[in-house]
Amino acid sequence: MPYLIRGGDNAIVREFARACAENGLVVPMATVSLFFHPVFRDGAFTANDPEVRAYALQKTMRAMDLGAELGAKIFVLWGGREGVETDACRRADEAVKRLRHAVNYLCEYNIDQKYGFKFALEAKPNEPRGDIYMATTGHYLGFIPTLDHPEIVGVNPEVAHEQMAGLNSMHGVAQAWEAGKLFHIDLNDQMPGRFDQDLRFGSANFKSSFWLVKFLEDVGYDGPRHFDAHAYRTEDYCGVKDFARGCMRTYLILKEKAACWNRDKEIHAILQEIAGGGNGSFQAGPYSKQSATQLLAHVFDKDAISKKRLPYERLDQLTVDLLAGLR
Repeated sequence: MPYLIRGGDNAIVREFARACAENGLVVPMATVSLFFHPVFRDGAFTANDPEVRAYALQKTMRAMDLGAELGAKIFVLWGGREGVETDACRRADEAVKRLRHAVNYLCEYNIDQKYGFKFALEAKPNEPRGDIYMATTGHYLGFIPTLDHPEIVGVNPEVAHEQMAGLNSMHGVAQAWEAGKLFHIDLNDQMPGRFDQDLRFGSANFKSSFWLVKFLEDVGYDGPRHFDAHAYRTEDYCGVKDFARGCMRTYLILKEKAACWNRDKEIHAILQEIAGGGNGSFQAGPYSKQSATQLLAHVFDKDAISKKRLPYERLDQLTVDLLAGLR
């Protein structure tokens, strides 16, 4: 189970992390709180006050020092206060420039100190601000190439944060993976149209959780699987343990279901059917002058192509059956 290190020079955090190390548990990730204290009420890296921006950098650097001491290799940055209630306070492009300066600065510090961190940027559409600048994983994927050291900066998609924006969280994770930027992931769950709930993983959207787990397992993601979630407020100490076990148990259940899905003969047959028309189908292939000439000259039978079956209803029902334990 991954453990989270949050904050700066903290003796209690050090004691906890060392106890983890003594028991063979890993501290893979560190982060910093740039949202709780009122000094960050107008943002941290994007605040209008340059002293606040400098303090945010200092606090983050001290958290990096502690994380490096404890062996963390991923540093997550969540800009919970990097946003607005009214756009009258600053131009949005100025906020992006300030954020870029901060991440570049931290990358230089990381390199100078030889910490070897990879930074994972975490998006969220809103809350605690009315609007947060980097609202989705896609926003960050567009931002990262503008940095001085994009090779050490990736993303930390959170399931609930993507779902708050009405998005398919697995699609964001897949795009981050395809771009080589999936450095970390926060697993939890979320009811549509609600505040940030951080529910037990898989407890609200079982099928979408399945597709996410299946994707991570199919592509061989080997990074941390962090459960950024909370037990119900009604729970006691034992209930909190039930919650933690539940997150991990659900992931493992869905991992096994994904393996069953991949082995299912009927599902496999449908996938073969929808993959295309076989060896006789015309394909574009890599670009060349010759292939372009052939493509322009080819006559496609649109009516015949349109008659090919796409049995997605059956495929989806087989998935439901499998998740319900009927296959």
